[in-house]
Amino acid sequence: MSIEEMIERRFVCTKCRGTDCNIKEVSMSGAGLSKMFDIQHNHYLFVACASCGYVEVFDPDVLKGKKQGQVGTILDILFGG
Repeated sequence: MSIEEMIERRFVCTKCRGTDCNIKEVSMSGAGLSKMFDIQHNHYLFVACASCGYVEVFDPDVLKGKKQGQVGTILDILFGG
């Protein structure tokens, strides 16, 4: 089961208690060279309540129990991961 599927199954809005949500993955550049070269190696999941629109942000690496290291980031840059 994917992270997105797990979030959808367990989602309860902290504001209105709604149980339906929309999930979008967002990639962002960091600071320094990654910003200058527009390398987007920071990935986050934005989870919006379908009832009231309240948004929560999650780091998928934390949810998976791992943090992607520099080797993975370099491979993503080279191979478009």
